[in-house]
Amino acid sequence: MSSTAAQSSGKPARRTNHIHVSFGERAFTFFNYLFFTCLGLTTLFPFLNLIAKSLSSEEAVVSGMVNIIPIDIQFGTYRFVIEDSMFLNSMKISLIVTVVGSLLALLMTTLAAYPLSKSRLRGRKFFILMYIFTMLFSGGLIPIYLLMSNLHLLNKLPVLFLPAMINVYNMLIIKNFFEGLPDSLEESAKIDGASNLRILFGITIPLSLPVLATITLFYAVQFWNDYFHALIYINTPELKPMQLYLKELFVTSSDVFLRDNIDAAMNVSPQSIQAASIMLGTLPIVIVYPFLQKYFVKGTLTGSVKE
Repeated sequence: MSSTAAQSSGKPARRTNHIHVSFGERAFTFFNYLFFTCLGLTTLFPFLNLIAKSLSSEEAVVSGMVNIIPIDIQFGTYRFVIEDSMFLNSMKISLIVTVVGSLLALLMTTLAAYPLSKSRLRGRKFFILMYIFTMLFSGGLIPIYLLMSNLHLLNKLPVLFLPAMINVYNMLIIKNFFEGLPDSLEESAKIDGASNLRILFGITIPLSLPVLATITLFYAVQFWNDYFHALIYINTPELKPMQLYLKELFVTSSDVFLRDNIDAAMNVSPQSIQAASIMLGTLPIVIVYPFLQKYFVKGTLTGSVKE
């Protein structure tokens, strides 16, 4: 009756769609939220503990009272770390290696991915297999060390980023992204007389900013966190990056060394100095990540899944 009256009056009948959610589905959703919340807190806990230790007094840290809340807050630890010339120098080296290495690696990876994304390239499958082969097998540490020595790169800054110019996994992501771009754009550009480099830098790269921003973040994190190359190739203290400085601060340097360099009036402990150094060492990547985060998921998914 109501629908008939609605039709006769010219007004559409209202339809109320109620989606019934069972108790099992609600319980499953609740435990999903609970599980991932707990998982996120477990990853956040170490950072909160480091921040609390870096801000707490010596007595609180040594006695083991500090958990995630600072006790007797002081900022002497950060003043001590910032005034340390070795810390500042290692920060400078890491910044140079990360910026220069990421830009050069992104350029080399893009230049390798672009021709491999074109089916007209002769021997394309062979070259791709060569790249994939290097993902599975390598010459080993000793041959690479001898190569760096013969190239006279030991104890020189370029040795920290030149051996890692092309990451094959990153190259394949960019290649798959390039393959998804319309061929008509390149064809129309060629009709206008554009060269391959003009097409790459004028059309392809501007359309590929999401995946390139993602790969830039991958390379930046890789270069910033790398200490193995510095451990093997660098013996000069002035060229040691941040991660090697932190490694030596924890492994090589003893509490006695730190205590001899800490002013008694500062009321800080060696553990607080180590915690503050770690926090300041991760700060640059934490600052950069929010600017690239919006491209992160889009670039990874688009470059990894080929339609």
